[in-house]
Amino acid sequence: MDAVATRVCLSTTEAIARYRDMVYGIALTHTGNRSDAEDVFQEVFLVYHRKQPSLEGDERCKAWLITTTLNCARQLTASSWRRKVVPLYESTVDGRDEERDGDRFAFRTEEQDAVFAALQQLPRKYRSVLHLFYFEDMSVAQIALALGIEAGTVKVQLSRGRAQMRERLKGEYFDE
Repeated sequence: MDAVATRVCLSTTEAIARYRDMVYGIALTHTGNRSDAEDVFQEVFLVYHRKQPSLEGDERCKAWLITTTLNCARQLTASSWRRKVVPLYESTVDGRDEERDGDRFAFRTEEQDAVFAALQQLPRKYRSVLHLFYFEDMSVAQIALALGIEAGTVKVQLSRGRAQMRERLKGEYFDE
């Protein structure tokens, strides 16, 4: 095998500089709060640094980072520790948990907050494709490569995810 063909896609510093926003955005979309997103972000680049993956091309490197981010977020949110821990914040009168000030995440407008909240309620597979398509400006083919699924599956998940988002946002800010 040719030594040039199998190379580390980027140094850890270069990977962080190029893909930090993407990794953090995916982590935030899948965890729902800053603290967990930061933990996932650090874990992804720690794994990248330790493994120094040998990948050919930037698209493969990007796909590796997306897959690793999704896996780290899934592991974090599904951990048994998370199911057993009691939050250090109080429940509000309406029964919802009030986040600690440092974990609270808000966008510039109420509409953006509503879209993010609706996105958080979607199943993980729809959240992933919607985030990659709309926030990372990836094509259906690029998403299919990154997630290791067929392009047709990506199209179906985009369609179903959009329909669920439309249903969740109907009547609030986005009437149809």
